[in-house]
Amino acid sequence: MKRILVVGAGLSATSLIDYLLEKSDKNNWQVTVGDYDYNLALQKVNDHPNGIALEFDVFDVEQRNDAIRDADIVVSMLPASMHVLLAEDCVIQGVNMITASYVSKEIKALNEKAEEKGVLLLNEIGLDPGIDHLSAKKIIDEIQAKGGEITLFKSFCGGLVAPEYDNNPWNYKFTWNPRNVVLAGQGTAQFIRNNQPKFIAYNKLFRRTELIEVLDEGQFEGYANRDSLSYREIYGLDNISTMFRGTLRRPGFSEAWDVFVRMGMTDDSFTISNLSQMTWRNFTNSFLVYDKEKSVEDKLQDYLSVDDAIIEKIAWLGMFEQTKIGLDEGSPAQVLQHLLEQKWALQSEDKDMIVMQHLFDYTLNNINYHLKSSLVLRGKDQVHTAMSMTVGLPVAIATELILNGEITLSGVRIPTDKEIYLPVLERLKEFDIDFVEEEFIV
Repeated sequence: MKRILVVGAGLSATSLIDYLLEKSDKNNWQVTVGDYDYNLALQKVNDHPNGIALEFDVFDVEQRNDAIRDADIVVSMLPASMHVLLAEDCVIQGVNMITASYVSKEIKALNEKAEEKGVLLLNEIGLDPGIDHLSAKKIIDEIQAKGGEITLFKSFCGGLVAPEYDNNPWNYKFTWNPRNVVLAGQGTAQFIRNNQPKFIAYNKLFRRTELIEVLDEGQFEGYANRDSLSYREIYGLDNISTMFRGTLRRPGFSEAWDVFVRMGMTDDSFTISNLSQMTWRNFTNSFLVYDKEKSVEDKLQDYLSVDDAIIEKIAWLGMFEQTKIGLDEGSPAQVLQHLLEQKWALQSEDKDMIVMQHLFDYTLNNINYHLKSSLVLRGKDQVHTAMSMTVGLPVAIATELILNGEITLSGVRIPTDKEIYLPVLERLKEFDIDFVEEEFIV
């Protein structure tokens, strides 16, 4: 019997755990789900005969090592900063490990020891990063195998509410960690366009977007991710003239979100005290110039030169209302998140949607081609969301492939090897996670 240890039983682990338990009889697996919240682990195991729920504290060195020692593979769905605690012990004990998170410096430093021990530490195999790697590298390798030269690569991804359940003026609801959404884009975005390095400071980021169309889903706008330049080396495109990665929202979102950025409401660097007596109108006014003659709405409109459509979006959130905030203290970003979690929550009947698109320009035999590769996936319900499926299923499939000996690599890896991306992409099709490719001569 092969033993799988899954650490972390949050929402993103649901589809992963369901897949492993469903395949456990056929593959003779025992699936242990460990979480600090034992009841959550118990819920995810759902009385499956091959599942074990475990109250697990990743900071308990003895428990951590005992659990790893008893496993054939470890899957970490913990916050990214905690992966290294498991990874170090996995390398020492010769146990493979998988995460959906970006490779940290601490994890990367384990590469040599992992290779010496024949241990695979597979990272970045969720959605973004993850499915983006799988799908993009497949096309890149195919084009280069034909002798094509890729001159442009753009990649966009967004977690959104499905249009059938899109019923607010922001055309957005939370499908993932709200804090990450509120703090998104902080830092400087870097990319390259027509061989010119480009940089966008955070205070300008949401004013520089581009529109794209994805299949029959209409238009989306993309704003730049923080780092696009490192993907030249990752994808073997060192000499490419245009490389851009972005996040998708519906048109109009970024221009309205930029108001919060410019006012300072996404700042997480200081704490506002004595919030208990403050209303949302007071809070909004506190970021605007002092003018006793003008209303809060007029000050915001004049101060930031915003149009009526943006004022409508902000008013819909309740930011001009004399309603108490309901917090004692918090950073501006935490206060804003508190409000958005109420207004942008997925309702019980809502479904989410994942949208991803890669754009390629390449030259082959003196002919110029443009290729689009697009993915749209709707969630099934509040538990099996599109986000949960696209994060959890690639992890689960990779776990199966490693245990069955179909992936035999070692060291610190991301899924850009053909040995990983081909079989994972093929099995994802069983869940309607499949890209539509459109190619044109230009």
